[in-house]
Amino acid sequence: MNYKVVETSTVTDVEIECILNEWTGRGYSFASIQFVSSPASRRPVMAFLFFTEPGERASSGAAGRTNT
Repeated sequence: MNYKVVETSTVTDVEIECILNEWTGRGYSFASIQFVSSPASRRPVMAFLFFTEPGERASSGAAGRTNT
């Protein structure tokens, strides 16, 4: 399985929605999102959105992963 990772430092609902709509519109399937926070603030300073390539489905955890 191949992934597409999109990084954003603008962590707002509008920006995340825009990224989700852009990449799912291209045929990618949303897999997950990870937020990065600084110790000084609870608000995320960065987000990583993970997508799978068109036609592939996201696995649920390590059990679905294969080493190539």
